[in-house]
Amino acid sequence: MGDQPLRAPESDLGWTWLSRLAILTVVTAAYVVPNFASAQSPELSMREFASGQIKKGVRSIGFGGDGATWGNYSLVWRDSDTGVADYGDTGYTDGNSFQFSAVGLTSPSLSHHLAIYAIVMYEEGGNVRFSAKSQGLGPNAVALIGKGSDQAIFSKIAMPLGKAFSIGILLAHETSHFDANVESGPQQTVHYDTKWRPSVGLGATWQPRKAILFGFRSLLNSDLEHRTDAAGTVEGMARTTEFRLGSSIAPWKGALIDGGVTRLERRNDLAASHTVVFHPNLGFEQTLARRLTLRGGLDETSPTAGLSLKFSRYKLDTAYVDNMARSRVGNLFGTRSDSFVMTFTLDYGSKHHRDGDARRE
Repeated sequence: MGDQPLRAPESDLGWTWLSRLAILTVVTAAYVVPNFASAQSPELSMREFASGQIKKGVRSIGFGGDGATWGNYSLVWRDSDTGVADYGDTGYTDGNSFQFSAVGLTSPSLSHHLAIYAIVMYEEGGNVRFSAKSQGLGPNAVALIGKGSDQAIFSKIAMPLGKAFSIGILLAHETSHFDANVESGPQQTVHYDTKWRPSVGLGATWQPRKAILFGFRSLLNSDLEHRTDAAGTVEGMARTTEFRLGSSIAPWKGALIDGGVTRLERRNDLAASHTVVFHPNLGFEQTLARRLTLRGGLDETSPTAGLSLKFSRYKLDTAYVDNMARSRVGNLFGTRSDSFVMTFTLDYGSKHHRDGDARRE
């Protein structure tokens, strides 16, 4: 979940680019569909609190969640020679909670500045109350209580292509399960689990000037979902297709303004559902001192805030999200939540390497 150092705008950057970004933001908001993407099964929905955030990075989370710009896979090559440790906690006012932890490593800069990033993640939630349908529980949603977990390995591979372009890919292996019991009435259980199917992401950025960044990111997820209860086992595919477009400008030294749009399409065979929604990503970041940066934004329908502290080889990024992934999970686990995510980054490269990266940027 590496992040890039802030860049000062070029001297000839005027307010023209700022006005263009404002227009883009207005157009984006005009196409936002005021509707929640249908919540899927609990083992899939809980991913939004962990793996969905790891793919963007903590800086981008606090910055409005725009995975098309500073959270783009294509920029991983700038974070070579770094190691990270992540932790996140999402707690609902009704008592439901989810926690995740992860560790990752980015390789040294390889041929043509190519870098490979790998991260291992584990998420869990216990005594989670929710309501859901299942084939053996009748036609209506039933109150359930249970626990679940999610395990994943992600790899990002990125490199610059020249002419200010960079490209990157994401490879993912993720499986989830959830065991739940009916809260009242006869004892009945429901088991949810997923089997991995190929999932991949692609990212590309273009930075024609130091103060301007444009990006595109796509993500294609597929899972074979199983649901088992007293009536037996049923299975079906769950597919998610996500496209992001974004742009970022630096209107003055130490500042960044970010805007973008996310298109999310979901198909779930077991739920017989198909949804398509559009949401905005908006953010602002300001460096107040060389070692301190503050940021805030709107990630789809969730307000965000964050800060970074940096000292020598060490960096701490933190982010807060009000109602994380509300546009995707809906009220499945509760009506309101608070999420905190943090990343500790260590630059294990030599001083020569770090100085060289600073010059390239």
